[in-house]
Amino acid sequence: MTEHLTDLPSAVRRVLQRIEGPLRVGAPLGIGKPHRLLNALYAQLKDTPSRPLALYTALSLNPPKPGSGLEARFAAPFVARHFGEDFPRLAYVDDMLRDALPAHVQVEEFYMQSGGLLHSTQAQADYTSLNYTHAAAAVAQRAPNLIVQKVAREPGGMRLSLSCNNDITQDTLDAVQALGLPRPLLVAEIDTQLPWIGGTAAVDEAFFDLVIDLPGPSPRLFGLPRQPVNTIDYAIGLYASTLVRDGGTLQIGIGTLADALSHALVLRQTDNATYRRVLHALDPELEQHPAVRASGGLEPFQIGLYGCSEMLNEGFKQLVDCGVIRRKVHDDLPLMQRIADGSADAADHARLAREGEFLHGAFYLGSPDFYQWLRDLDAETRDAIGMRRISEINQLYGGNETLERLQRHQARFFNSCMMATALGAAVSDGLDDGRVVSGVGGQYNFVAMAHALPQARSALMLRATRDAGAHAASNVRWNYGHTTIPRHLRDLYITEYGIADLRHQTDQDCVLAMAGICDARFQDALLATAKTSRKLRSDPALPARAQRNTPQALEQALAPFRRVGSLPDYPLGSDFTEVEQRVLRALTWLKRATASNSAKLTTVWRALLSRDARDANDAACLQRMALDTPRGIGERMQARLLAYALRKTRSH
Repeated sequence: MTEHLTDLPSAVRRVLQRIEGPLRVGAPLGIGKPHRLLNALYAQLKDTPSRPLALYTALSLNPPKPGSGLEARFAAPFVARHFGEDFPRLAYVDDMLRDALPAHVQVEEFYMQSGGLLHSTQAQADYTSLNYTHAAAAVAQRAPNLIVQKVAREPGGMRLSLSCNNDITQDTLDAVQALGLPRPLLVAEIDTQLPWIGGTAAVDEAFFDLVIDLPGPSPRLFGLPRQPVNTIDYAIGLYASTLVRDGGTLQIGIGTLADALSHALVLRQTDNATYRRVLHALDPELEQHPAVRASGGLEPFQIGLYGCSEMLNEGFKQLVDCGVIRRKVHDDLPLMQRIADGSADAADHARLAREGEFLHGAFYLGSPDFYQWLRDLDAETRDAIGMRRISEINQLYGGNETLERLQRHQARFFNSCMMATALGAAVSDGLDDGRVVSGVGGQYNFVAMAHALPQARSALMLRATRDAGAHAASNVRWNYGHTTIPRHLRDLYITEYGIADLRHQTDQDCVLAMAGICDARFQDALLATAKTSRKLRSDPALPARAQRNTPQALEQALAPFRRVGSLPDYPLGSDFTEVEQRVLRALTWLKRATASNSAKLTTVWRALLSRDARDANDAACLQRMALDTPRGIGERMQARLLAYALRKTRSH
């Protein structure tokens, strides 16, 4: 029988009474973690070596801690406002960052907040490299005796919803049972901020052994601050949008590349004339690109897309609202077969319209506006969104392969990588010294699924270059000492300079295609290495347009559309005020302008010598940064640097 508790000390005591010896705890990734309960357990056991604690989880999210100088002046007020003063930071994460977890506490994660734990020995040593679909089996193998999760309460009812994380809890329980292990103690913490999601995410209260319902309002959900989308990101997203076919299936990842792709699809749907003008500015011959002709299109969506993605985010909100995501699917196999072969009658179509769903995900994560959108959905839209197990979303082999093949017609899987090799391998999650930046997550799942489904494509998106101090370096490499996606699964790659279709191509063809979307400064060296490595038969010439693969040419092509707002800085909305957006542009420019010691000296000197010609907007920015009346040499220097950066970015 389910036990109800209303305070954390009682909950911790009850857990420790019901579980003897070491605690082996499973917790969802992202916002499904009950931060307050985990903190209470950790505080109780941190100084108790006789009760070892092992936590199996992923993506442990804490608000950023502001650094120093201008960064702190900008970030500290924003973090307090955005996350809330009462946000419960995960204490084990703060300790792990300092390598200060006690010896009897171990945290295993299969996915990390990107770049956040590169310098933690404890996090790196206890990282577990897993496909998302393998995480449940890995947790089960460790014989968990406790699973904790945040849940939503059904409005006016008694059921509970796994809501933001229907990804692996039920899969883990099935895997535990398959191993013949005892069912772990299941503990739910009700969060009044979590949106209610029904369908397969809803469970009876009896699913859990303990339900904790703490008094008072819940802290805010962790909200991802929406970041500005720059010209490079837009070019990549625009190219990617041409590979999506009407009536198909869409998966997208996270970050500004996904935001740019989402906006490009919205533009394609809502202002097709402008969309085509932007594409023509990028590449006048893009519509005739073989990959676009074979796999995509430029026309608005008449049928719409079915969204099927491990993570639901801000982009899907926009795509639902503008009518791009609207193709419904159903879990009735005979019905989907009739829809596919054209034998469905009016009653079938009416049932699909009435009962079908157009968006499936395993977890969600986004901004406060995204969470509010989920809370405010009308009944019809809410019923068309389903949170599913990761074993359903990320693979075809969970027992319903025939059905999922019918649902996932013309699937397009868009994900990001850090680097790619000229022979088609992708580097997405780690460095060549073995350290993990994030984790493979579901990327391999989607790439493999693209090869398993007919007419499906995987597209990996990357920026052509990265800044390394004062020098740019190419992200299209000849080789690299870490691989996330092997070259034999090569498919589509997209940079800001175009599309490279590598599927079923020879190594020579792959080298030439990747060189064609490489920054022009690095093409010759890449081709020379390929020839030395006997991957080129001769000295083939790249198309003439490849010589225009430069940041300057790209900025020139898209600048008119940036100026008129067709490609806005914040296409999915912003969590920053207008003043903060201007400050952020200035700080971004300043960071680039001081990337090396020599550049820093030059920028500081020019800032000191520049004429102090502030306008009203500059004054508001300085006031936001508490530099309107600077005191002391340090503050006066910061004020001059910021004022200089504001002037340099004023014409944006």
